[in-house]
Amino acid sequence: MTKKSTNTVWHSATVTRQRREALNNHKSVILWFTGLSGSGKSTLAHAVEEQLYQKGCRTYVLDGDNVRHGLCGDLGFSDQDRKENIRRIGELAKLMLEAGVITLTAFISPFASERRLARKLVPHGEFIEIYCSSSIDVCESRDVKGLYKKARDGVIKDFTGISSPYEEPKNPELIVNTGSDDIHDCVKQVIELLENRGLIASLS
Repeated sequence: MTKKSTNTVWHSATVTRQRREALNNHKSVILWFTGLSGSGKSTLAHAVEEQLYQKGCRTYVLDGDNVRHGLCGDLGFSDQDRKENIRRIGELAKLMLEAGVITLTAFISPFASERRLARKLVPHGEFIEIYCSSSIDVCESRDVKGLYKKARDGVIKDFTGISSPYEEPKNPELIVNTGSDDIHDCVKQVIELLENRGLIASLS
């Protein structure tokens, strides 16, 4: 269990989230991309960010590998470390939400309970779970790092989809078939969801 900090008081800034959103001309939101390794989470998240950036939106992608170079560099891949990894990302994404940024997270985040905890950190409607659905066969065929082979050979332990479970989202806000659909179609689905929810102005 995570230890609680003591003798701390939350400081309320005069520059509020609402003022930042007004300056940005869009709402802030967390787009939580989840799926197996090789399902296309990072590719889709960065493609969506590019589309949003071209239209003047304030964005940032929290990528699984990048975060493990610093913020979560002390964590391994045991179930407990994976849970702590997602806990930290959830807290960071919450801060970025307050900063008025559209935050896109690209993590396997295999456990439903940790995704629920991340969702509960922010008000209803501000956490959008996007399931990047792809068969494990397709994911393995895209495995440029050779991780699946190492996992099947027993070199890598606790590998999601092979020796560690992935719990598919039961009620995500969006399911994108990244295993079969064209990347442009996948991006369009995400952008349309943001437009329909009134989080960004129509980009068409």
